Amino acid sequence: MILEKDVVVVGAGPAGLAAAIEAAKAGAAVLLVDLNLKAGGQLFKQIHKFFGSRAHYSGTRGYDIGKKLVKEATESQVEIWLQSTAVGVFPGNKVSIERILQNGGKKLYTVHGKTIILATGASENVVRFKGWTRPGVMGAGAAQTMVNVDHVKPGQKIVMLGSGNVGLIVSYQLMQAGCDVVALVEAAPKIGGYAVHAAKIRRAGVPIFTKHTIVEALGDAEGKVSGAVIAEVDEKFQPIPGTEQTIPCDTITLAAGLKPVVELTRLMNCASAFEPVLGGFIPMHNQDMETSVQGIFVAGDATGVEEASVALEEGRIAGVAAAQALGLLSQEDAESQKQFYWNRVNSLRSGPFGEKRLAAKQDVLQCYQEQIHTPQPEVMIGGLASGAD
Repeated sequence: MILEKDVVVVGAGPAGLAAAIEAAKAGAAVLLVDLNLKAGGQLFKQIHKFFGSRAHYSGTRGYDIGKKLVKEATESQVEIWLQSTAVGVFPGNKVSIERILQNGGKKLYTVHGKTIILATGASENVVRFKGWTRPGVMGAGAAQTMVNVDHVKPGQKIVMLGSGNVGLIVSYQLMQAGCDVVALVEAAPKIGGYAVHAAKIRRAGVPIFTKHTIVEALGDAEGKVSGAVIAEVDEKFQPIPGTEQTIPCDTITLAAGLKPVVELTRLMNCASAFEPVLGGFIPMHNQDMETSVQGIFVAGDATGVEEASVALEEGRIAGVAAAQALGLLSQEDAESQKQFYWNRVNSLRSGPFGEKRLAAKQDVLQCYQEQIHTPQPEVMIGGLASGAD
């Protein structure tokens, strides 16, 4: 038996929730699928208050934003399947979904979506060094999940590798949970994250080792982490012999960046492009967030790693575009809504921290136009009119 839905959204993070809400508001029958125990994705791990404008939930904590979006999705009649994994995709927009039932059993469903929105997010990068597979070495996102969602300390004495926003924010949250962050290690000459986050770490007295990296995770008699050996690096980021020092710890967390999760877009043969600023290979898409495969849309970190506020706006654009493709919105209404959300995306990509991401996204749109040759309505991207020639 094949279930029929107007829109199937894979991934219930901020992008997926926003997409599902917009499509459902237009009258679409929407199924939202996620492998986690609750919808909301990274939002429920973010206990800090968001920056920016009121439109982007300024001053609201991430988990409260998640609650609002889940409530709105439920009120919009979005059908939500949790503990459900999209395990395969097939020609004709068919998605194979393995769902865990209330009795603990599993059932495999095939769902046909007239349109599909992939909001599969991103996964953590790893850094390999001697002993990197020891118990006690984990991604910063895993540590954040443990303290903010599961309320369990990953360890007592923690060394954080990476000083981007993730490394800085998670370090502070670990300290709030009662952990002792004994060092923050960064291979670059300076801290990579926002100064406002770095200032909290400095005020807390955490030693920050720039131009250093971890070369080994030491282990105790049981093989668990007992220390981190760090060393200074040269201009090619290679460890300098003789500069090693050992920092006693029981946990090493890695904040080495994220990469888009693109397995499903690859299975669907969606054309891709490489954009290092956005995390690596990403599916090419147009201004509607539609891929090279008609009826398949993408949104959020799966289209390039940015921030949650951008993911929300991209999700809204994809949801409106999917509803338009289904004939549920007039072209005039759809274009007006998409332009409104694009304007908000542009504001998020303005300033020195957004310039590179804006340029990378413009490259993706241009690449789509040149290689896919699909005429697009004129939409303002970064203040410049972008449309088909």
